Amino acid sequence: MPKRGKKYRAAIEKVEKRPYGIEEAMAKVKEIAWANFDETVEVALLLGVDPRHADQMVRGTVVLPHGTGQTLRVLAIAGGEKYQEAEQAGADIVMTGEEAVEKISGGFLEFDAVVATPDVMRFIGRLGKILGPRGLMPNPKTGTVTMEIGKAIQEIKAGKVEFRVNKTSIIHGIIGKESFPPEKLVDNFKAFVGAVQRAKPAAAKGRYIRTVHVATSMSPSIEIDLAEVDRIQQAERA
Repeated sequence: MPKRGKKYRAAIEKVEKRPYGIEEAMAKVKEIAWANFDETVEVALLLGVDPRHADQMVRGTVVLPHGTGQTLRVLAIAGGEKYQEAEQAGADIVMTGEEAVEKISGGFLEFDAVVATPDVMRFIGRLGKILGPRGLMPNPKTGTVTMEIGKAIQEIKAGKVEFRVNKTSIIHGIIGKESFPPEKLVDNFKAFVGAVQRAKPAAAKGRYIRTVHVATSMSPSIEIDLAEVDRIQQAERA
């Protein structure tokens, strides 16, 4: 097992072995961040689902109220009037279906998100082996295949993030940057967790969200009190 660095070990010593309240955890995340760059703040949720069963798959999207702190390069694939709509909405790159197949097959991957109109998916399907493993394949379930392509672009630029449970029943997500004020991290955390709660499949039995941890890119994780996580759902129902 690799030896932890001195700064990481010092950060661990500042984290008590107990669940933290949400506000307390976000303040602690900022306190223990030690890298010389603006670290990403991440959340990890262990769910009580078995993703091997299709009826227990959990996936969705959420627009974080304060964004992710990242500037994403959006590729829009469309034709006709939707091509112009994508340009006007602020897409960084706009291509037709044929153009996208040619350039991406040739190695062009200078983008972080892809949106497309349904009519060009017959072209994009050929790119599944390239875009799929990178999490970039457009999908109507996440709103990235849509006739409202302008709206989809604006949402991504505003901080829309996608989540999907992995084979170990864990969902990972980004909720901002270490430079964010604690209250903005709290808002983004509540929005993200609320979206995961709303995506609970009917087939899920027992405790749905089993553990929640937050951490920066380089720092140790902090456990969140599940009682506070439950209150997020209760507040939405009120």
